[in-house]
Amino acid sequence: MTDDELTAAIQEVQQRARSRVPQGSMGFEGVTAADLMPLVHARDSAEGKVAAIGTVNPRPPGLKNGIIQRFKRLAARMLDWHVREQVEFNRATMTCVHATLEALADLNRSVAALTAHHQDLRRDLQATSDDLRTELQANSTELTRGLAALAADLRRDLAALTADHHQLRANAEDLKKHADEWRVGIEERRSASEIHLLRTVSELQSAFHLRASLIEQNFRDSVRQQHDDFTNELDRRTTDIQTRLWQDMEKIRGEYDRLIHTELRLLRQKLATTPSAPPVIGPPPEHPDIDWAAFSEQFRGSEDRIREQQKCYVARFAGANGQVLDIGCGRGEFLEAAQAAGLSARGIDQSHESVALCRSKGLEVEQADMFAYLESLADGSLGGAYCAQVVEHLPPAAVPHLAKLLSQKLRLDALVAIETPNPECLAIFATHFYLDPTHTRPVPAPLLRFYLESAGFGSIEIQRLTPAVDSMPALAELPPAVRETFFGGLDYAVFARKL
Repeated sequence: MTDDELTAAIQEVQQRARSRVPQGSMGFEGVTAADLMPLVHARDSAEGKVAAIGTVNPRPPGLKNGIIQRFKRLAARMLDWHVREQVEFNRATMTCVHATLEALADLNRSVAALTAHHQDLRRDLQATSDDLRTELQANSTELTRGLAALAADLRRDLAALTADHHQLRANAEDLKKHADEWRVGIEERRSASEIHLLRTVSELQSAFHLRASLIEQNFRDSVRQQHDDFTNELDRRTTDIQTRLWQDMEKIRGEYDRLIHTELRLLRQKLATTPSAPPVIGPPPEHPDIDWAAFSEQFRGSEDRIREQQKCYVARFAGANGQVLDIGCGRGEFLEAAQAAGLSARGIDQSHESVALCRSKGLEVEQADMFAYLESLADGSLGGAYCAQVVEHLPPAAVPHLAKLLSQKLRLDALVAIETPNPECLAIFATHFYLDPTHTRPVPAPLLRFYLESAGFGSIEIQRLTPAVDSMPALAELPPAVRETFFGGLDYAVFARKL
């Protein structure tokens, strides 16, 4: 389709659209249709401009003109990307103009329809108004006659009311004469009734207060009696329970002591009947002659509790390169924990009873002096060393000697763990340290660190154990800084590795 044919088709469509749009007056005063023709002409002109964007003006044929036309078309195609947005905007604008024209045309048609409907309503209202005017005139005449009859009736009723008014006024004057006589009697009867009512209320109030006081007193006596009975019964039963509890505790303690003594006696009898290595002959011991097994049970703690505490040390020796030596093994709690964990360990102790007790448990233990035993070992033969609650029994000069011997007998990177009372905790001197008569003097942690560093140990770690506040709850009342500085752990442990 050529441009001319397209333009003719558009004009035909526009003419059809104009024929459907009302023009001029709507048949109602003051209401006219909007004139859309200027807007239609402007739209047609704008559409022509939009359609001309990007086209090339025709020229007569010829070589020069052909070159010019070819260059123009090339320039138009090159500028197409630059004017594309403008073209799209123009087309969108024309679409908006078309929509506006259609909306205005619809608006004109709607106004024309409303005008026609308004003219129909006006004709209907005029006819209805004429009918109402005729009906009102007829009703007005009938109403006038009714009002005249009503006025006559009202006059008669007014005369009757006037007569009744005169009669009521006479009766009121008669009542006024007798009102003074009736008022005196009414006042006397009201006064008598008030007096009787007040007297009755007073009597009822007195009876209520008396009854309430009696009930409250009875309730208080009953509650007091029940409270006294409950308190007496509670005291009696509490005393009875405490008495039975202490009796049971005394009985259990006696049975426990008898069991310990029986076990120790059987153990001693068994050791006496089995051959053993001859005891080491030396100077008589300086220790007091007491039952050291019972002493350990009472002041150090039960074997189960100590064995549970040794698990943290056994975990430190996990993967040791060689056998671990327990110096001063005592009842063998560390050796039992090591055996349960699959750790190779043996022990030495000077006490014949301790060695016999450990051997009865199937533990590898020897009776020997620690210094003599360590000197008899080959250098670098031990995979680790554990020494708990021993160094505080030694003379001051023996502690650095022990550190040097351990350094000689341990392998490279082997671990040594030493546990001893903590002299930084003042509570240790008030309670635990002097309970053992074989203690010589405490060894401060910095001093023991110095001995180990001088002997060739490194990676030294000091760990405080057993807080004093656990066994002395009164220490909790001290300020935290004072409690941590002077009443920290009752014991401490030193861990070091051979360099």
